[in-house]
Amino acid sequence: MIRLTGHIDVPAERLDDIRAALPTHISLTRAEPGCIEFNVVESDSVTGRFMVAELFTDRAAFDAHQARAGSSDWAKVSAGIPRDYQISETDD
Repeated sequence: MIRLTGHIDVPAERLDDIRAALPTHISLTRAEPGCIEFNVVESDSVTGRFMVAELFTDRAAFDAHQARAGSSDWAKVSAGIPRDYQISETDD
């Protein structure tokens, strides 16, 4: 399995756009083959920070997600926003 954890830090002037686009991004991702978990939750303690947790069955499913998301409306809305992600393979 492939696990991604981390966060994105959204500038204040882009928060409304991100909040509006996020539900569709989450829904589309959760419907992808091989998606086991996909959660993006706004932090209560750091303004503009969204905690991200993803789990995919294998590298192929993760790569397919990256390709789809990379050409989606989400990619356009979130372009240039700093991300801090760690990706690991796991047997969970």
